[in-house]
Amino acid sequence: MLMRTDPFREIDRLTQQLLGPGTWSKPSAMPMDAYRDGDAYVIAFDIPGVSADAIDIDVERNMLTVKAERRPAPRSDQAQMELSERPLGVFSRQIMLADTLDTEHIDADYNAGVLTLRIPIAERAKPRKIAIGEGGRKQLSG
Repeated sequence: MLMRTDPFREIDRLTQQLLGPGTWSKPSAMPMDAYRDGDAYVIAFDIPGVSADAIDIDVERNMLTVKAERRPAPRSDQAQMELSERPLGVFSRQIMLADTLDTEHIDADYNAGVLTLRIPIAERAKPRKIAIGEGGRKQLSG
């Protein structure tokens, strides 16, 4: 038998039980980090315990949507639950992407419960020099 020792964890567990698991129509949020790394924008989502086939990634125009479903682990008929703190259900996050990102070339990797998306910076958004041609006309150089 397990003994509970952290009262704050118990409050979190009770709150999750009251709110219920996420559903496809009302999903729970998933934590994420987002940062620029060189010529790419990186977004990392924490979704441990979710199989890769239960993750759905969509881009429509500039709206990125990530949905994942954590399903209950199979148990034998003799198993008696002593403690259940890991949330189940549907988790989702929507992010409006800037026009400066190349949404046609998003790479997704899922490892150790972390979904990592790498979105390249679009060529048109990268800094470039403008050369001045002879006669004073300006020309773009890439």
